[in-house]
Amino acid sequence: MYRNLVMGKRQLKFNSRTIHGGQAPDEAYGAVMPPIYQTSTYAQSTPGGHKGYEYSRSANPTRTALENSLASIENGNYGLAFGSGLAAIDAVIKLLSPGDEVISTSDLYGGSYRIFKKIFEKFGIVFHFVGMQDTEEIAKHISAKTKLIWLETPTNPMMNIIDIMSVSLLARKHKILLAVDNTFATPYLQLPLDLGADIVMHSATKYLGGHSDVVLGALVVKDKELAEQLYFIQNASGAVCGPMDSFLVLRGIKTLHVRMQRHCENGRAVAEYLANHPKIEKVFWPGFIDHPNHEVAKSQMKDFGGMISFVPKGGNFQDAIKIVEKLELFTLAESLGGVESLAGHPASMTHASIPKEEREKSGVVDALIRLSVGIEDKEDLIEDLRQAIE
Repeated sequence: MYRNLVMGKRQLKFNSRTIHGGQAPDEAYGAVMPPIYQTSTYAQSTPGGHKGYEYSRSANPTRTALENSLASIENGNYGLAFGSGLAAIDAVIKLLSPGDEVISTSDLYGGSYRIFKKIFEKFGIVFHFVGMQDTEEIAKHISAKTKLIWLETPTNPMMNIIDIMSVSLLARKHKILLAVDNTFATPYLQLPLDLGADIVMHSATKYLGGHSDVVLGALVVKDKELAEQLYFIQNASGAVCGPMDSFLVLRGIKTLHVRMQRHCENGRAVAEYLANHPKIEKVFWPGFIDHPNHEVAKSQMKDFGGMISFVPKGGNFQDAIKIVEKLELFTLAESLGGVESLAGHPASMTHASIPKEEREKSGVVDALIRLSVGIEDKEDLIEDLRQAIE
């Protein structure tokens, strides 16, 4: 359980919170970085007599340090760490009961779609997939059974922007939980809890970890009762992360602000290069003035991030495959958010679990390429794209 770190009467600014938020030197020996408590259980002086830890599924000091940091950087009060982003999503949906309904953005990560449709739908939870750029479209699907609105912004992979504050007002009016997948933006760019969301979710595998060396998920909330429900699910279901993984993500968070600054700088340079390339038909990046809901992005985000999608001129599948195969500095791989630049083909990789007809309704055509722009020299990234496209 945690509240934002305050120095005297002054709350720390974001860059300082990534390093110090919720953290304190280890009590045993004063270690600046939390030790990796590689233990499954803890000695007790008498039954129930312990120092706050009994069994590492329930709690582990290294995981606690990470959860405190997660709460701090998202301006929340309670953080929870899981074995993966999907494990975190799993915990959120377990708040619901058979017959409950969920409204989800139609343009979302394929793994999220898969767990909604293939796992939870058979237990009687109903999912509606809706384009959320216009909040009024969400309102049309609300009923007495609606218990959760699930959104990503920017969305994966079309980079659509959803007005979090507007959706939060709608959710509050109808007493519906609002959960926001903040993986693409990170708390460096936007703070959904401050905009009215109830739950923030992260695949911390991505930008929070930042080095493509760990798989981990996270939830952050402000409300104590909601936190207690999620802590119960976390412990009862047991999909927790280990101490080494917790340590790696905590270390990654400490450089989140400097990495995100470079991701944004490079993302802008790459997006502008692609937008002016004669062989590229369309580029999806929220920083463009003509991007749908660009003004919303400006109001709720600090910058526009390093995630970009684009389609080669003519929209030919084979042209897209040739480009990703010719890339040299960009690595063709799943995932995103690492220091290295990655390229992906959503239709056959991250979004393959979504039926083709459903994918294409939201713009995920077979020729779409998604880039996770890393922190290399932007000139080298642009040169790599040039040789792959031409």
